[in-house]
Parts: sequence; structure tokens; C-alpha cells
Amino acid sequence: MTTYSLTLQEPHFEALRAHLIRPDGLERAAYLLCGQARIERDPWDGEGHHKLVSYEPLPVPDQDLIESTRSAVAWSTNSFVQALKQAARHNQTVAIVHNHPNEARAFSPIDDDNEPDLWQLAANRNGPSAILPSLILTPDGKIIGRVWRTRQASEPARLLHVVGTNFRLQYPGRGEGMVPEAWDRQAMAFGKSLIQDLAHLRIGVVGCGGTGSAVAMLLARLGVGQLLLIDSDIVDRTNLNRLHGARQADADAMRPKVEVVKREITELGLGVRVAVFQKWVGDRACRDALRACDIIFGCTDDNDGRLYLNRFAYYYLVPLIDLGLAIRVKDTELPTVRPEIETLDGRVTVVAPGHTCLLCRGIIDTDAAWAEALKRSDPSEYERRKDEAYVQGEGDPNPSVITFTTEVATMAVNEMLQRLQGFRGAEGATAQRTRFFHRMQDIRPGDRPKEGCPFCYTSDRWGKGDVEPYLDRVG
Repeated sequence: MTTYSLTLQEPHFEALRAHLIRPDGLERAAYLLCGQARIERDPWDGEGHHKLVSYEPLPVPDQDLIESTRSAVAWSTNSFVQALKQAARHNQTVAIVHNHPNEARAFSPIDDDNEPDLWQLAANRNGPSAILPSLILTPDGKIIGRVWRTRQASEPARLLHVVGTNFRLQYPGRGEGMVPEAWDRQAMAFGKSLIQDLAHLRIGVVGCGGTGSAVAMLLARLGVGQLLLIDSDIVDRTNLNRLHGARQADADAMRPKVEVVKREITELGLGVRVAVFQKWVGDRACRDALRACDIIFGCTDDNDGRLYLNRFAYYYLVPLIDLGLAIRVKDTELPTVRPEIETLDGRVTVVAPGHTCLLCRGIIDTDAAWAEALKRSDPSEYERRKDEAYVQGEGDPNPSVITFTTEVATMAVNEMLQRLQGFRGAEGATAQRTRFFHRMQDIRPGDRPKEGCPFCYTSDRWGKGDVEPYLDRVG
């Protein structure tokens, strides 16, 4: 069985609303060109999943409408054929979108009668494997979605996700049912819908060290239903003071960090489904799992891993919440002298369409990323170049303290909660927050995309989805 979901860029959603929802209360229509993520095996249920990601909205002009009333809309299919041609050239899918001015939150008998004909037209033009996503927008901002996979069969969208300054979710049954007892008090603060939203989400945590293990444990206790853990490393003694859940026996056994964190989450007994990969994040084996995620937390110091996730966030519209902690102390030759803190900074950065990327913010060291990639792909060449000073070798380990790694994790998870629930108010989301722990100060540094940046300066790659080569990466 294959399930379906759709992620929309917030500006695309607002453009569709502006075109469809007007004071005259008439039905209108639009198309949405969508990139695709064809996931062969969802890591949590083992089934196929077809995720659509919005690339470009195409309003149906009023002059193309044949009928537009408060209960029906009909239009010439010439524009639909043109959209299908454009989609076929770029491995895209065309969704049809219309509004229900009366706030009816279900497809009408007219929709049921007409949409199979549009699927047939799509199949005739783009091949029998074509699908037809169909969306309804209502005046109060709700979205209802389904996908026609044959002339006779449609499936409700498992999740509709609007990504931008806020993360808005729609899915069948949202707002219905009871809150599990474990989250009663959380629901008192944030409402029942948030508890349901968290249970539906598929969230990835890349890096399971000090910050990553804390993020994973916080997400599990909040009620996130599906967690993905990616880290290639094993536990050693130096991890025991900050890796949540790690024990001496784990270091002795050289147990993978992902397995330790999974064990601790499973033993909570909260029903969280945990998938793990002891891999580098860019490994081919991780692709399906990452594409199946709705949000990803980047908790790695690996520059090449950050570079990969930075690109991934724009192609697949999966928001990346990237974390960093920098501690530097003044050099001293006297071991008895208390180290003087020069830097003790925590950082949380959100990467998504409409946000400045990690490259433009100067967070990724591209030379270090190149060296890390070389070390993985050709260790002997890496050592040779290091000996000849063409690449910089590993230096001393960075200082780290569990209270600060955990607080940065909390900052990151709270940013996600803001974007899901809005507890700080309408202006509470921030693209980057830096906390100077030693100065007891928070700042929200602004930044702009650098001209020509392929990721955040233009929208060409936003929502491209599956392309060949993967993510347009060569090698």
C-alpha cells in the first residue's frame, strides 16, 4: 500500500488563498506544480509513501472559467494540458485546487464525478502511473486533500503540511478523539490539537551526541510519534557526561549511539516508534528515511553533513533546525588556574524556503566539509594530503558541558513548538537565535542570502524533490 502527503510552501498557500477565496463567495480553480519524493519504504511502517512538495502555483484565469458559482466551478482543460506538459518535462505532478466558499470540509458529489475525468486526462497525457492530487481550500484556512491513483480509486492525504514562518498541519481526524493520559497536563498548556500533531509527525535527529540525544529525549517525552535517529558513531567514555542515557557498559561494548538513545526512548513506554541508521547522513541508505521526515534537527558538528542537510531542506521542503554550541577558554599554562571563558554560545538556526541558509550565515566551513568528504571516500588520500598540509587534520576535542548542550536542545525544540502552536505570539518565531550563556543575553541576528546563492537567494531549487543526480550533487 502507498500513502500520500503534500507539503506546501507558505507563500504558495497564501497565493492560492488570495486567488480562490474572494469576497464574492464564488468557487474558483488553480493548479499546483509539485516536485515528488517517491519513498519505497517508510522506515516506521515499511510501506511505500509518495510525498508531493509544492514548486509553483498556477491560477486558472477567470476568463478560462466556464462556470463559477457558490457551489460549483468548471473551466477549460486547455490550461490543464499545458500544466501537464510542463510537469512531464521536470518529473513533476499537477495538483488541482479549488475552494468551497461555504466552508464544506469534504469533497462534493460534483467533485467525485468530475475528478476521475481529469485523472484520465493526466494518465493519457503523462502515462498510466500518473496521479492526480486534489485540494480544497476553505475560507477559514483549512485544507482537505486526496490523491486519485486510478479512475476508480482515491486515497485521503495522510498529511498536509504548510511550511514557512509557521508549521501548519492538516490530516483526517485532527481535533477529534481523546488526549492520552500521559499528555493531559501538556494539553492544558498547549491544547489537544498540538498533542495530535506531535503524534502524527515524523521527525529526524541527525547526530546523537550531547545535543542530539537531548533533542531526541525531549521529542519523545513531548509525544512525537515517529523518530528517526542517524549517527555513525559509537559511545566512548568521553560521551558519558553528556550523552543522555549512555552508561559505562555502553562504552565498554562500543555500542552505537543511535541504539543507546533508541533503548532509552523505548523504555519510556510512551509508544514512540524509533528508526535508527548507524550511517553518515548522506549515505544512500538514509535517503528514504530522511525524505519521509516532516522536520529534521541537525545536531552534528560535521560540516559536510550540514552542507548535505542544508541542500536537502530546500529540495524537499523539510525544515531543518540546526544546533550549535561553541565553548572557548583562554589559554593558560597554569593547570590550577580556573579557565577563563571567552566564548560560551548556543545557536539555533531554522533552514527552509524563505530563510537564509547555513552557507550564507557562515555556519558551514566549506574547506572542512571538503576534507571530511575526502576522509570518508578516500582515507589514504586524506592522510597523504594532511601530511602535506593540503587539508587540516583534527585538532583537540572541543569543550562541552551537558547543561549547555541540553539547554541548546531545549531552545531548538521550543522553536519547533512555537512554529506549531504559536505560544510566543504571532511574531515569536525566529530564523536564528544565539544565546550567550556567560553574558546572560539572547540575540536574534538577521541575515540575508548572498547574491547568487543556489539555495536561498532564488527559489529555483525549492520543492524540486527527486532529481537525477540526487539533489543535483555530482559525485
